[in-house]
This record gives sequence, C-alpha cells and structure tokens, in this order.
Amino acid sequence: MSAPGELAGLRALVTGGGSGIGLATARLLAARGADVAVLDLDPAPATAPLRGYRADVADDISVRAAVSAAGTALGGLDILVNNAGIGAAGTVEDNNDEEWHRVWDINVLGIVRTTRAALPLLRASERAAVVNTCSIAATAGLPQRALYSATKGAVLSLTQAMAADHIAEGIRVNCVNPGTADTPWVGRLLAAAEDPEAERAALTARQPMGRLVSAEEVAAAIAYLASPAAGSVTGTALAVDGGMAGLRLRPRGGDAPDRSS
Repeated sequence: MSAPGELAGLRALVTGGGSGIGLATARLLAARGADVAVLDLDPAPATAPLRGYRADVADDISVRAAVSAAGTALGGLDILVNNAGIGAAGTVEDNNDEEWHRVWDINVLGIVRTTRAALPLLRASERAAVVNTCSIAATAGLPQRALYSATKGAVLSLTQAMAADHIAEGIRVNCVNPGTADTPWVGRLLAAAEDPEAERAALTARQPMGRLVSAEEVAAAIAYLASPAAGSVTGTALAVDGGMAGLRLRPRGGDAPDRSS
C-alpha cells in the first residue's frame, strides 16, 4: 500500500476536488508527497498546499483551459483522478430527458473531456496513472438509482476500455467502486428524504459492515491505485463498499446455520 513520501515528485490532478471524496483524495495525495492541483466549480476549500482551479467538467473549453493551467503550474502530470460527478434519484420514469443528458454529460463525458485534455501530459510521464471514481451502482441493482447507475455502469466500461487503449503508452487506468459514502452529496440526499433518519438507517443497514464508507477510506484506495505500488494494476475496479458487492450475510440475529449452496 501507499506510504508517506511514496508519491514524492509526482504531479496529480483531481477533479471534483473541492469537497467529499475528491478533497479527501487531494489532501491524501499531497500528504504522500505529490504536488496536487484541484479542478472544481468551487475550488476554494482546496487550500495550500493544494492548487485550485475553477472548471466545469461539462464544458470542454473550461476543462482544457484548467488542465493546461494546472499542467503548466505542476510542470507536467503523472496522476489524473476523475472524481467529479453528480447524483440522481428515481426510476426510469422519474427523470426527464434533460436530466438524463445532464447527469450523463457530467458523470461520463466529464471523464472523457478531462482525460482527453490530460493525455498529452500523461504520455510524457514515466509513471502515468488514471483513477476514475465509479460506484457500487455499476455492479449491483440499487432501487431508485436508474439514471445514476446507468452512468456508473458506463464509467466501469469506459475504465476498462481506456486501460486497453493506453496500456502500450504506459498509462494505467483503474477505478474505485465505493459503497454509500458519508459525503456532502449523501447528506443532501438524506436531507431531501421524507424521513432523513429512516433513510440514513436504511442506507447503513444495507452495508454489511453496518456503517457508511468514509471519504478517507475511498481516498486511500485511490492513492494506492495511483501509486507506483500498483504498477502492475490496470483495468481493475477496486470495491470500497464494506462488503456490499460480494457478501451475502444472514439477517443479523439469526442463529440457524446457512446450508445454501
């Protein structure tokens, strides 16, 4: 796993780095020795030693300008973390075409735009790595998440295709699949629920470990995938979900042996 100083000399760019998982990741990369730039609609929380740049991943001109400015300030780029994204709730009936286009434009094309702008810099690096923030929603059917899940399924497939396309250029591409994380976005989701306390209890209960994932735990997984320690890891999705994807537990309190195959 990554260790303090392991990223010394490496230059990193984190989108959506002004809050939540993105900010936790930017801070951890910096603590591990990297020189880190943050792209966000509001980069103000990314204080020194982080370098903040305002950018909208839904706007190609904005992305290209910010990536260029960050690359110049950093003197190149070794690590790209595509973390910017938004959520959506509802079944296929509940979001209109405009909302489908908006969420897809940010969650999927945002990765395309940022990576496309960063590729010339990454190609010049001897330790290039791209890490995309995906989701448990890419691999498990979650209720009331049709639009969000569709975009994250696309991120998973895109990650694997990018890994195949750029492996010969020495660029590794992986993603992390967090379970429900205790982030500002989830906080807003809970605040909008009819019964926020009941909704939080339900989200917590569906995670085998019995608690939400922390932003810092996801950041640690991203830091590993971005580091030289993961030099032979590419095209991989690393679950940080408290066992949600792989475990099938009996209801808590049951004492009968599980004889299912």
